[in-house]
Amino acid sequence: MTWIKICGITRIEDALKAASLGVDALGFIFAPSPRRIEPEVARKIIENLPKTLLKVGIFVNEREKEVHRIAQYCRLTALQFHGEESPEYCRKFIQPVFKAIRIRDSESLREMERYGNVSILLDTDSPGRAGGSGVPFPWEIALKAKEKRNFVLSGGLNPGNIREAIQKVRPWGVDVCSGVEMVPGRKDPSKIREFVKEVMRADEGT
Repeated sequence: MTWIKICGITRIEDALKAASLGVDALGFIFAPSPRRIEPEVARKIIENLPKTLLKVGIFVNEREKEVHRIAQYCRLTALQFHGEESPEYCRKFIQPVFKAIRIRDSESLREMERYGNVSILLDTDSPGRAGGSGVPFPWEIALKAKEKRNFVLSGGLNPGNIREAIQKVRPWGVDVCSGVEMVPGRKDPSKIREFVKEVMRADEGT
């Protein structure tokens, strides 16, 4: 089944709902964002989650020491970097790393080639913000990326378009944030349920 991550978790009830539906990972944003979460709150949520669920901390151009501190305090099991972090920076952590590549056009894929040592997440480039735009980039660009390596597809995914996205691109994973929200930082249980259901339908080819 396609790997699923729900990002921008700020509430325990949203985290538990997503976990109960069998998603693979939850994302906690520790960077300027309407979905930013304080480490103390994230830690309390993570303490109540299944051990098998990947708990991903999202950072943007953060100091290495601070990433280490938050990762240890919150017991994060993976890290995701959405800024200008270098390949060398990404190698400084023991947790698995996802590096977001912001897609403007096909030329953006050159950036992907620099990060051979980490997992890649493709997201929409949104001027003035690191992610969470709710707008998809052209999936034809993702198909070009697929010729080189696999990745997590992000950017404007929602229950209404995820089946088409998977059937067209066949990424190894998908990442959704605003597409399953009522308002920024507050998830809609019915949208999460429908999103997971549509991923399963895409995987089954129905």
